Amino acid sequence: MAQAQINGISIEYEVHGAPDAEPMLLIMGLGAQMTRWPPGLYEKLVARGFRVIRFDNRDVGLSQKFSGAPRMDDVIGAMMKGENPNIPYTLDDMAADAVGVLDHLGVERAHIVGASMGGMIGQLVVADYPNRALSFTSIFSTTGNPSLPRATPEAMAVLMTPAPNPNDDIDAYLDHTVRNARTIGSPGYPFDEKLMRERLLSDVSRAYEPLGVARQIAAVTANGDRRTKLAKIKAPTVVLHGDSDPLVPVEGGRDTAASIPDAELRIIPNMGHDLPPALYDAVVEAICRAAERSRALA
Repeated sequence: MAQAQINGISIEYEVHGAPDAEPMLLIMGLGAQMTRWPPGLYEKLVARGFRVIRFDNRDVGLSQKFSGAPRMDDVIGAMMKGENPNIPYTLDDMAADAVGVLDHLGVERAHIVGASMGGMIGQLVVADYPNRALSFTSIFSTTGNPSLPRATPEAMAVLMTPAPNPNDDIDAYLDHTVRNARTIGSPGYPFDEKLMRERLLSDVSRAYEPLGVARQIAAVTANGDRRTKLAKIKAPTVVLHGDSDPLVPVEGGRDTAASIPDAELRIIPNMGHDLPPALYDAVVEAICRAAERSRALA
């Protein structure tokens, strides 16, 4: 792992694979550290000939943290008045961070892969920095279209219900976060509670910044509807989504694919809002399909 000064802040990143392999940038979602891209997944991408770059978004993991806790009522109220909300940073800033990682590594163009909020950041990367993207793979993400179905109440509670402080009671924290993972997970695939508990313990031991989630939610909310930008995307795109996603319903994936010219949509039965080991091959195949489409245009 290493750190770089990007856009005036510190960003933690790491690189896997041969230096001369095709670069691929993995962008993780809301409040999630880069460790949520598990070795079992990115190692398959390395084996397929990619140089895989993963990083901690700002305000999460070992990257720089911010301060303050924006009130969603204030964010939404400002937007309704046509004003820019008073928030620490925007989703555009997070997209600039992703491009900054590429700059730091001397990567001119990369395959862009984003999951959930990472998919939203990826949308902005490929739309606003078109010369930096070889291809784009969007995984259980959405467009910001306000007419789309919302998360189920149970899944929304995962975002909005604070977890116990792990510094006070680590077992209560893990019980809570494991339940959350099961709530939004894939009902058609095995849920390994022991493995999930180990991952969550490793993550919280690495970094803990609960208010970062609130600041990232504010950035996503303030970004609004991205469909106009998505219509400008020229990078070959594959959209992957589960038909059982309770947090970002499958309509979000359908809308993403419909909004990006020539995007290919792949719906996975019984997949939720997670990356279970049983689906690693399906995820890798979707990413490789986007890369193949890019090569065909070269």
